[in-house]
Amino acid sequence: MNDYFRKNIFNLVAWGCGLFVLLTLVAMLFYQGGHNFDHTSPGYQFTHNFFSDLGRTVAYSGRPNTASATLFFIALFMAGAGLVLYFLAFPRFFTHSIPLRLLSLSGSLLGVLAGACFIGIAFTPSNVSRGFHIQFVMWAFRLLPLAIFLYVPALFLNRTFPRRYAWLFVVFWLLLTGYYLLLTEGPGTDTPQGFFIQVVGQKIIAYASVISIGLQALGAQRFITTESQEKHE
Repeated sequence: MNDYFRKNIFNLVAWGCGLFVLLTLVAMLFYQGGHNFDHTSPGYQFTHNFFSDLGRTVAYSGRPNTASATLFFIALFMAGAGLVLYFLAFPRFFTHSIPLRLLSLSGSLLGVLAGACFIGIAFTPSNVSRGFHIQFVMWAFRLLPLAIFLYVPALFLNRTFPRRYAWLFVVFWLLLTGYYLLLTEGPGTDTPQGFFIQVVGQKIIAYASVISIGLQALGAQRFITTESQEKHE
């Protein structure tokens, strides 16, 4: 990939992250009501509906959920595809040594697989293919923390890339790890309290993830621009 192509990829990823936030918020406005504990509740309840509820073909209320499901599918597909593109383009910054190459390529392999899992979530609505849907969710949040974990030392060892992006990934990794522990060891969704904690935790990590990747993409784009300017001076 040349610098111009990579710069456009990172620009596309950043736009995709922004659109994910916008489309999911709009999808909430179109959601046809109901959640796990109350099928008669009106609209989308931010603290009582999972993100996956947006992608249901039929809402908990029993009404068709076409508009919300379509918007959620587009948002999640873009997020997954954006992750794939990001992790395909990012290793180019880590060619200075063999350890950096190994860390970045290993991290990108896991990151691409995580992106594919998010695409898989988009294609498996929770009310249609619940088993596959849950497996894609679990594997996405297993693979993505591992990908970020491998990139953290690579970013710290790379003396040319701004250090603030390494610290951004440290925070991102802590959030991802915390959320995976919440999924596997946290309270179950069979009680109102546990359900609330899981729903809110999912919202935090979902938006934190797209914001983090979006900021990293913008940082990579700026770094390419700076490098290009320095080459021509």
